[in-house]
Amino acid sequence: MKILVHTCCGPCLIYPAARLKEGGFEIASFAYNPNIHPYSEYLERMQTLARFCAANDIHLTEGDYDFHDYLKRVSLSDEDRCGLCYEMRLDKAAKTAVEMGFSSFTTTLLVSPHQKHALIKEKGEKAGLKHGILFYYDDFRQGYQQAVARSKELDMYRQKYCGCIYSEHERYGSKKIKAV
Repeated sequence: MKILVHTCCGPCLIYPAARLKEGGFEIASFAYNPNIHPYSEYLERMQTLARFCAANDIHLTEGDYDFHDYLKRVSLSDEDRCGLCYEMRLDKAAKTAVEMGFSSFTTTLLVSPHQKHALIKEKGEKAGLKHGILFYYDDFRQGYQQAVARSKELDMYRQKYCGCIYSEHERYGSKKIKAV
């Protein structure tokens, strides 16, 4: 069975790729992440993902960087920004999976213990119904620490926040510069 894996970054693909391959899936990666900010962060993640995919014989397709569309969608709804972001990205993944002839799709967002699993599952299933394709849900979180360790062994770039401007602010916004 062919499955398209919506992929946020290389380190997050490590465990799902291994698990899916062990399960008999033929996988390909689809990187669609207009939420990642700044653009230099996006490029760093894409380069790391491209290297990982090349080294592991995984076909990689890069979606458009629809940053302006992403901002329009999430900027007026701070409380549901994650849901809107998941919806945008998983809808594009489902549509792309159908166009590319896949029988199902999933996402590496399911590997992170920091993401909202129930919401990801809901948005993935909704996108699947809309486009007539199966959303494959698997709780990949069990492999998170293993993937972190492996990404360090591979000296992969590892981001410090989910990627969006909001999470970047949540991580670094309260830090004050100390006068010298």
